[in-house]
Amino acid sequence: MKISKNQDYEIIIEDLTQNGEGVGRIDGYALFVKDTVIGDRVIARVTKANKNYGYGRLMEIIEPSPDRVMPPCPAARACGGCTLMAMSYASQLEFKRKLIRGNLARIGGLTEIEVPPVIGMDKPYRYRNKAQFPVGSDRDGNIVIGFYAGRTHSIIPCDDCLIGDSVNAGILAEIKSHMLKYKIKPYDELSHTGLIRHVLIRVGFATGEVMVCLVINGEALPASDELVKALQNLPLPDDRKIASVMLNLNRESTNVILGTECRLLWGAPYIEDFIGKIKYRISPLSFYQVNPVQTRKLYGLALDFAELTGNETVWDLYCGIGTISLFLAQNARKVYGVEIVPQAIEDARRNAAINGITNVEFFTGRAEEILPDFYARESARAGAPMTADVIVVDPPRKGCAETLLATMVKMQPARIVYVSCDSATLARDLKYLTQNGYEVKKVQGVDMFGMTGHVETVCLLSKLHADQHIGV
Repeated sequence: MKISKNQDYEIIIEDLTQNGEGVGRIDGYALFVKDTVIGDRVIARVTKANKNYGYGRLMEIIEPSPDRVMPPCPAARACGGCTLMAMSYASQLEFKRKLIRGNLARIGGLTEIEVPPVIGMDKPYRYRNKAQFPVGSDRDGNIVIGFYAGRTHSIIPCDDCLIGDSVNAGILAEIKSHMLKYKIKPYDELSHTGLIRHVLIRVGFATGEVMVCLVINGEALPASDELVKALQNLPLPDDRKIASVMLNLNRESTNVILGTECRLLWGAPYIEDFIGKIKYRISPLSFYQVNPVQTRKLYGLALDFAELTGNETVWDLYCGIGTISLFLAQNARKVYGVEIVPQAIEDARRNAAINGITNVEFFTGRAEEILPDFYARESARAGAPMTADVIVVDPPRKGCAETLLATMVKMQPARIVYVSCDSATLARDLKYLTQNGYEVKKVQGVDMFGMTGHVETVCLLSKLHADQHIGV
């Protein structure tokens, strides 16, 4: 059957992509349809037809899946964020478990690995401690604050994202009111004119401290003192309190949200928060996990998998602001952290200092360069291969470079704890490690991003004994 653009077809949704698009088939031809749920029987209109697959728009739900629910957010379909909000939360967790298991088997060849149920959230809404709201104008010139529609830079009005903190709506309303009162123009991407580009809001869930940061295409905000007073007097829910009001200067004609320069309008240039017993200082530019409740579960698992007794030397690769490093340092002899972002390393050292943790050392640079260089230098100096007891790795979505994996293997750690935000690249890297002397012992998914297709996975690998090694 020839599939034609702009034609309607009846299909049953059989699977989902990680991006949350439903997958149905027309005589074997795969059609990807946003806003659908596994088990839906729908009418979809083809919007793009390639040779072997195409994309469609949901036109009608003929028979809803038993897993389908009514999205509580009115912007759910238009917004490009919560792609799984029409699926029950229990079904989301099962989808993510199958995603991990499927990637491990298909890409990693790990068909015998047990993948237990994903550790979900007690409250799958209001979990994000950070939100970045683009600011613009609609066709009539009215100020619009919200989120980008999927794969576009069209702003969908949304002042109260349901996976964000409940403080956001009041703060955005106050900023919009200030813009109207003082005739402050929102930024226009095409003409590179206007002042306010984004509003960044960060919340310390444990401390209640709130940071408001306006990203501006300029040097100053008109009547900034008046906005500060208004924000200070704003009634906030859940014992939240404004602790920091800042500007971030971004005059570049790019899609990058934050510039490199921040200016303090009022309060402190950071807020503080805790994950477990560890305190963190968070600036506008700091990397910090957006779901601190689930982060504690994730890092607790990583710490359990590391099986530290207090005598170990540990390397934490892609350490960010030292979040995992400081957790590990509580139970290790020495922890070395590596991160490419200089600001993150500054934050990591500061976080170690404010927690009185002295058995950590941080290096700035690419992990795939720092670790091999350090290994070669220290091995030459000692006249024997440098070793580590435990290596923890938490790479970006692209996973680890093979040069880094090779160095990890040379260092012969008893255990490798791999924390991954993409189970496909995790599976690829596990294949390399299992071919080079390591065995996967445990795999556990943790849901950090409810209503989306993303899932974190933590994996424990143990070094095989010589008589077990069948490596390449």
